[in-house]
Amino acid sequence: MPTRGWKQLLADDRWFRGPGRYPIAAYSEFMPPPRLGRKACGEVDRLLFDEADPWGWHVTEYDEAFELRPGLEQIAPQLLHALKHLGRCEQGHGISRSKLQNNPFWLEELRTAGAPKHERYVILAPLALAQSQDDKGRVRWTLFGGSEQGPAKAFWRSFYHAPGQERDADEGLGFLRRLLAAAYGESIASNDALHAAGFRILPVGNSLPYAHWCDESLPSWTKPLVLRPREPLQHVRYLLTFRPLASLPRPIREAYRDGRLHLIPFPGSLVFWGATMFAELVRELPLAAQIPLLHSIERHAAPRGLRVPQSGWMHEPRPDLPEHDTHFGPLRNTYKRTHRWARVHRYEDELACTSDEDRVAHVLFSSAPGDIGLYGKPMARNAQIWTRDRRLLLDGPHATPRQLARAAKTLAAGGSFGYRFMFPAMRVGRHEVYWHRPLVAYFSETDMPTVLDDAPLGYLTAYRAARPILERAIELWPRLLARPAHRAAVTAYDREHDVHYHRTTNNIRKLLESAALAGRPLERSFARQLLTLPHHVSLDQWLAEVPQKAANTSAAAELASALGETIEPATDSAAEKLPRPLTFARTATRSFETAYWKTIAALSTGKFINKDNADCVRDPPTRARLLHEHRDLEALGDYLLAYYSRLIAGRKMTDTAWVGELPFRWQTDFQFSWMGGWLKNQANQLRERDLVVMIPGRDRRRAVIMADHYDTAYMEDEYGYTHGGGGPRLAAAGADDNHSATAALMLAAPVLLDLSRKGKLLRDVWLVHLTGEEFPADCMGARHLCQQVVEGELRLRSARGRPRRMTGVQIDGVYVLDMVAHNNDRDRDVFQICPGTGSKSLWLARQAHGANRDWNALAPHWNARPARRKAGRGRRSADGRTMPAIAQHPLLSGEVRPPRDPRSTLYNTDGQIFSDAGVPVVLFMENYDINRHGYHDSHDTLENIDLDYGAAVAAIAIESVARAASAGA
Repeated sequence: MPTRGWKQLLADDRWFRGPGRYPIAAYSEFMPPPRLGRKACGEVDRLLFDEADPWGWHVTEYDEAFELRPGLEQIAPQLLHALKHLGRCEQGHGISRSKLQNNPFWLEELRTAGAPKHERYVILAPLALAQSQDDKGRVRWTLFGGSEQGPAKAFWRSFYHAPGQERDADEGLGFLRRLLAAAYGESIASNDALHAAGFRILPVGNSLPYAHWCDESLPSWTKPLVLRPREPLQHVRYLLTFRPLASLPRPIREAYRDGRLHLIPFPGSLVFWGATMFAELVRELPLAAQIPLLHSIERHAAPRGLRVPQSGWMHEPRPDLPEHDTHFGPLRNTYKRTHRWARVHRYEDELACTSDEDRVAHVLFSSAPGDIGLYGKPMARNAQIWTRDRRLLLDGPHATPRQLARAAKTLAAGGSFGYRFMFPAMRVGRHEVYWHRPLVAYFSETDMPTVLDDAPLGYLTAYRAARPILERAIELWPRLLARPAHRAAVTAYDREHDVHYHRTTNNIRKLLESAALAGRPLERSFARQLLTLPHHVSLDQWLAEVPQKAANTSAAAELASALGETIEPATDSAAEKLPRPLTFARTATRSFETAYWKTIAALSTGKFINKDNADCVRDPPTRARLLHEHRDLEALGDYLLAYYSRLIAGRKMTDTAWVGELPFRWQTDFQFSWMGGWLKNQANQLRERDLVVMIPGRDRRRAVIMADHYDTAYMEDEYGYTHGGGGPRLAAAGADDNHSATAALMLAAPVLLDLSRKGKLLRDVWLVHLTGEEFPADCMGARHLCQQVVEGELRLRSARGRPRRMTGVQIDGVYVLDMVAHNNDRDRDVFQICPGTGSKSLWLARQAHGANRDWNALAPHWNARPARRKAGRGRRSADGRTMPAIAQHPLLSGEVRPPRDPRSTLYNTDGQIFSDAGVPVVLFMENYDINRHGYHDSHDTLENIDLDYGAAVAAIAIESVARAASAGA
C-alpha cells in the first residue's frame, strides 16, 4: 500500500545523513523550527501520530485550553476592530491604503460609503498557525498570519476528516445554525429548515486569484443550499460565499448594500487575500500571502495565548526619503530584544519584563559590541524583509552570509522596508506544517467582540520547507479531545485566572504524558518527583485532593480513575532492602568531597583565567584589565587531556580507553572581528575543540555520554549591565558555572574506568568536555558534536595524533551537567533532573531518579558512622579558600522537570541542542536561582560552592551514568 498522510512526511527517514546535511546554527543567530513527529535521532512520536489514523494530527486539550482558545480570543478583538474601522471608512489598523488599492474584496463604492448598517462583521478568517520555538525552549502555537491557501479552503476542509471522507452532515449544518443564532439572532428549528430560513451558499468558482485557492471541495450536504443560477433573491437572507465582491452578480451586491442580504463572511474581512500589493512578493516568497493579516495583530509573547511575532515596516531615513509613508503599512521601527540578563522566567511575559527597545535595523544586522552586549546576536536569520516595491530583499531562514551582507548594505543606504520576524514553523522531516484554522467571530448585540465556540477546526498542510509548492500540499486533519483523561484535567476546574488550576493541570499533564512515554504506570517515587509538590504534601494526599477540588463531578470521577491507572499502587516499604549501588562506595566519602573541592579550586583559582571562547576581546576597557592577552582554553584543554591520559596509563588501559579531541572552526553568519577568539579562528590561528575520553564497555557499538562545558561566561557586573554596559568583557572564575561539573567528570573517570576493567559496563562511556556553551559562542561545542552524531560523521583525533572514526556508534543517552554545586538558599537541597523529549530521555531520568532515591536511602546509614555522627549540616566556606569541615550527607530532592515544565532549565544549556535533535538527554543542574549573586558575575567563586550538596549531586550523576551504561535495556 502506498505511504499516506503523515507517513509521507517521514518516508525520507535519512534526509539528515551526510556532511553538511544537518547544520545547527547558534540559536542566538537563528532560532530553528521545532522538529516534531520524529527527530533526527528518535522514534515516531505516538503522542502526535496514531498508526491507525494516517490523516490525523493530534492537538492536546492543554494546547487548546491554554494557547489556542485564548489565542483566538486574543486575536479576534484586534481583527474585528480593524475591520469595523474599515467599514466606517476609517483607517483600520494594519489595513493600509496600499492594501485596498485594486482590492476585489472591498470596492471603491464601499470605501466611500462604508459597510451597510445591518453589517454584523461576521468573520470566518482562516489563520495560519504552527508551533514554533523560542529562546526559552518553549514550543508554542504561533500566528503566522492569514492562510496562504486562500480564504475558503480551511472552512470547507473542516467538514472532512480525510481526503474525500466527509464528516457527518449534522456537524456542518449544526454549525451553520449556531452561527446564525449567535450572530444574527436567527433561531432555526432544524437542519432541514436552513433553506426555508433563506440560507444559501455560493461557491467561489474561478473567482480567486490563484487556482489552488479555488479548490473548495464542498461537502455533499451543501448541494441543496447552493444558490442556483438566476435564483430570485427575495427569499435569500444569508449568503455564505468567499467570492470577491467584484465577482458577485450586481443583484447580490445591491441587495447587500441595501440591507436586504447578509454576506457571510463580512466581505471586508477578505481584503487580506486581495491585497494585490503582495502579488509580486508571493512569486518570490510563496508564504507571503500570510503577511497582510499579520500586520493587524500586535506582537504577543505571554505564555497564555498565541505567540505573535512582530511585523510591519521599518524606516531608515535618507535625503530623498526622510519619513515613512504610512500608505504602505504600520511603522514598527523598534523591537524589544530579550536575553538572559533580563532574568525572565519561562512562565513570565518577557515583553512585560523588558523595557529597552532598539531600532529594528540594528537588531537585525548590527554585530557592534555596544549593540549586542554580552548576550545579543543579530536576528536577521529569523526575519523576512522586502522593499517598497514588494521585491524580496531577504529570506532569513534560508539566507547565506553573502545574502545577509547584501541586505544589511541595502538597509544602511536607507529607505522603508517591510518585514516580519520569522521563527520557522514546525517541521516533520523535510516538511514544514501549518494549521489553517478558521477564526469565527462577530460583534454581539452589545458590540462586544465574540468568538464562536465549537467552530470548524480547518485542516493542515505540509510542504517541502526549502521551496514550498502550495498546490502540492500534503493534507492532514487536526484531532482534538482524543484523550478522555486529558479532557477531564482541563474541564475539572474553574479556568478563570486560577493559579491552582494551572499548576494542577500542568502536573496532571506531566503524569499522563510521562506514563504514555514510559508505556506503563509510573513508580510512585518517580511520579512524586515529576509533580514537584511542596515538601509537606504527600503523593497520596495530592491524589486524593485533586478530584475532590474539581468543579465538574463527572470530570472529577474520570480524572481520579486516570490518575489511579497512571501511578503504581503503594507497596510495603518496610520490606524493601537497602540498595546496592554501583559507585557510591567510591563517591559517598570524605576523600571524594576533598578531591571535589580541590579540583574546583585548581580550575577556578589557578592559571586558567581567560576562559571564554571569544577571548581576548580587543576593546580598550577589556585590554586594560587583562592579566595576559591570550586565551587559556587551550592550556585548560591540554591540562584535562593530560589528566585523563595519566589515569588511563596508570590502569594499563591505553589499548582500549582513548583520549582525544573533536577539533573544528568557529563559524558564524555575521562578522565579530572585535572578538579575539573568533578572529583567530577565521585566520586559522585557533581551533575550537571538544575533549573526549572513551571508556570501554562490552558493546563498543553503544555509548552513554557524561558531558559538561569547560568554558566560562563573561561577568555581568564587570561589564556593567546595571549602569548601561560598556565595561570590560572578562571571563568569570567559574567555580560553579561550570567547573563544578568539570570536576565531577574528572572524578568520575577513575570510578568508571575501574567498572570497565571489572566488565560491569555494557556500553561505552564517553566523558565529553564541551566547549563554547556560554555566549557569544552559544552551545558551539554541543552543536558540533550533535551535528556530527546526526550526520554520521563523528571523528576523534586521539592524543597520539591518530584519527578514529566513530560512525555507527549509537548514543543511548547523554547526561549534561551544568552548575551543580550552589544550593538554592530559598529552596534548599533540591536539584533538577530535566529530561529532553522522547521516551528514551525519560528512561535516563528514571535512572537518575533511582540513583537519587538510593542515595537518600543510604545517607542516614553513612551519617551514622563515627566521622559524621556528630557532624552538623554543611556550611559554605567563609573565605572561599578554606575547605568546609566534614558534614552530614544531605538528603536531596531531584525534581524531574520535563521540557514543558516552566521550571526546567534544559533550554538554557547544551542539553537543549541534544533534545532538539532527538538524542536522549537529561540535564543535571542545581535548583537554579535566576537572581542570585554568583551566576555570570565576579562572585562565581569557591565561597558560593556548597561542598556537601555539590559532591552529593556529582555522586548521584556518576551513579546515574554507571546505571545507564550497565543496564540491559
